[in-house]
Order: sequence, then structure tokens, then C-alpha cells
Amino acid sequence: MTLVLHQRDPGFNAAFDALVETRRDAPVDVGAAVGAILAEVRERGDAALRHYTERFDGPLPSGWRLRIDEAEIDRAVAAVDPADHAALAFAARRIRAFHEAQLPRDLLRRDELGVELAMRFRPIDAVGLYVPGGLAAYPSSVLMNAIPAQVAGCRRLVMAVPTPGGAVAPLVLAAARLLAIDEVYRVGGAQAIGALAFGTASIPAVDKIVGPGNAYVAEAKRQVFGHVGIDMIAGPSEIVVMADDTAPAAWIAADLLSQAEHDPVAQSILVTDSIALAQAVMAEVDRQLERLERRQVAAASWQQHGAVIVVDDMVAAVPLIDRLAPEHLEIITRDPEPLVAAIRHAGSIFVGAYTPEVIGDYVGGPNHVLPTGRSARFASGLGVLDFMKRTTVLRCPATAFPEIGPAAERLANAEGLGAHAAAIACRLDRG
Repeated sequence: MTLVLHQRDPGFNAAFDALVETRRDAPVDVGAAVGAILAEVRERGDAALRHYTERFDGPLPSGWRLRIDEAEIDRAVAAVDPADHAALAFAARRIRAFHEAQLPRDLLRRDELGVELAMRFRPIDAVGLYVPGGLAAYPSSVLMNAIPAQVAGCRRLVMAVPTPGGAVAPLVLAAARLLAIDEVYRVGGAQAIGALAFGTASIPAVDKIVGPGNAYVAEAKRQVFGHVGIDMIAGPSEIVVMADDTAPAAWIAADLLSQAEHDPVAQSILVTDSIALAQAVMAEVDRQLERLERRQVAAASWQQHGAVIVVDDMVAAVPLIDRLAPEHLEIITRDPEPLVAAIRHAGSIFVGAYTPEVIGDYVGGPNHVLPTGRSARFASGLGVLDFMKRTTVLRCPATAFPEIGPAAERLANAEGLGAHAAAIACRLDRG
């Protein structure tokens, strides 16, 4: 049953603490299995990829090849409804425009001693994009993961797509073509992550791996981290809607269900200062569930992990939101701006009745790859900087060295590092 909390109730704090601390992504112990797969891919390369693809995705057709060729991509693009392709292109333009605005500028300053200090940004060379799901794959994820890498200037972008039954969703391949990604491989699961991280005869290794996946993919990313970079370990989706009595109950219910239909362990929470709205939204959720194609998934999510929290006023909700640190936060109130300014922890904020979270999923422009599981307390959504590295550059002229060197020498000696101190002393003619 959906949890209902009233801030004035004596047991509210304990119940809210329990809501915050409850893990929805019950850990599955797949570490050993994933480790074995990664080790085999590292040792046997393409042969291991073929073995695991046949084992998990089914029998391979004659002439099976890892790389999806241009002809197959051509056929997929031709099969896509022109209206769908136009929507994809519209989304890509908006996503690219927003991410182009994120490009950083190099920094250069000269201090009072004449020492030059700089910081420069350079793109990662090669990025692997994992696209989950075969026929259920999401082309929007291709756009959201690939476009920031392209804007950053990454030279090589590789897609790995599982193909259960041998097929890839045409719109996913159309998204690849739209972005001029021509290196696409039919491999999924932990074995795909291993191939991207370590390389095989057919798939040269990359420097960073991004994209969502199941528990095996997440664990594989965790295990290869350090050998390559990763974006994040994403958990179940979540949304919090802050709303007062100006918000249409039917719209709020639709927004809550838009996350609930993702996964039985997704979480949708309404925070409101109106008991009447809370009751209306709960009734509307029940009505809308009846006509959802994915009603079993959405109902399980809403009943087991959903919550309605009634607060004294919307300002009182702010510290609650910051503790939840939700992936998605909608604010639909008379005066949202003070709330937007006050919220410190949220992956992405959607302001106003006409900004449903779903706009952000597809065409808003900001990235939909966001921190989950309260990690918005310390993490951010995917962006251009995730595909770039910062390098600092220091230039100390001879005229400045007598001013800056002695302090470094003294600190080196204080730390007992004589060779460090000597590297200074020899330049001060004391070596």
C-alpha cells in the first residue's frame, strides 16, 4: 500500500527516516559471476564474446559478425517512421544546443611573482556507449550519452547493443546514424563492458564507458573502474513532485506514473501542503493505472515504493527534499522560484505545470542521465565535462624562483623528503 505521511503526526520523523534509508535496489550478488566473465573476455577476446552472446541472447545466425555493418543500419533507418525520425532529430538539436553551452574555457593567470598558472580542458579520446535492451532499447539514451561526448570533442565513440533474438530496435540504429556513429557492435551484458574496457581483436578498447544497464552491467562497470572511467552506477528511477492546490491532480498523477512504469522498484513521491490535493492525486493514480499498458509494473512501484507526504507548508518541505535528494524534482506551486532557489540537492528540477519530467527525458535539452539513490547530494547529471579532463600547467620563471622556492624547500624538509628539498636547493645554488 502506498505510504501516506503527515508532517504533524507524532511518528513522522521516524517514518520519514525509514523512507529515506530504505534501499530499493536490493543488491544482487553477481560479483563473482561478473568477474569470471570479465576475466574470460580479457583472456579470450572475441571468442568469449561469441560464447556469451550465444549463451545469453540465443543461437547466432550463420554469418554472424560482432560489428553491425552500414547496410544493416541503412535498413533500420529506412524502416523508421519519418515522424519518429523527425522527433529524434528535434530532440538531438535541443540536446546539442544545451550541451554546447557547457563547453568550458581554458584558464590562465599570472600572479604577483610572475608565475603563470593555467588550466586547460581536453576531451577523452575514446568513449564506449552501452545501450541496453535489444528491441526494448531507448534511442533517447543514445542521444543523451553520445551528444555530450561529441560536443566535448571525443575522437571515437563506440556503441555496444545487446541483440536478444538477433535484432536491434531500428530507432536505436537510426539514432546512431543521426549522430554519425558508425562503430556499433552487437554485444551486451558484462561481456560488452569487458570488451570496451580491455579491447579485443574486433573492438579496440576505450577510455571511458557510459550508459545504463542491468545488475550485471552495473557490476561490470564497477569492476573495470580504474582501468577505464565510468559515468556512474545508476539505480532505480525516482521522482518527487512538490505541488500545492493550484496543481491539476490528473497531471500530477500522470507524472508520478511516468516514473513508476519504468520498474517495480522505481519510486514516485508527492509532497504537498494540501490534503485535498493529496487525496485527489491518489484517486487519480488509481484511475489512470487501469488504462496503462504497463500497469502491473507501475502498480507494483506505486504500491510498494510510492509515498504521499503532507506538510504544513511548502517551505517546510525543502529540508525533506534535500534529504531525499531525488533524481527528478517537479515544482508545481503558486510561487515556485523561492523553492527552486532553496533546494540544494536534486538531479534535475522541472518548474511549472507545463514542465513535466518527461519533457526532460526527451526534448528539454538538459541530460536525462542523472544521479539516483540520494547520490544527488554529491553527484551531478551527465554533461560535457564528464567527457573532458582538466590539466594544470605551471610556469615559474627564474626571476620568481628565489621568492617561491624556499618555502617549498622548507616544507619538503619538514616532511622528511630530502630529495624533494634537494631539487629546490640545487636551483637556489645550495645543492
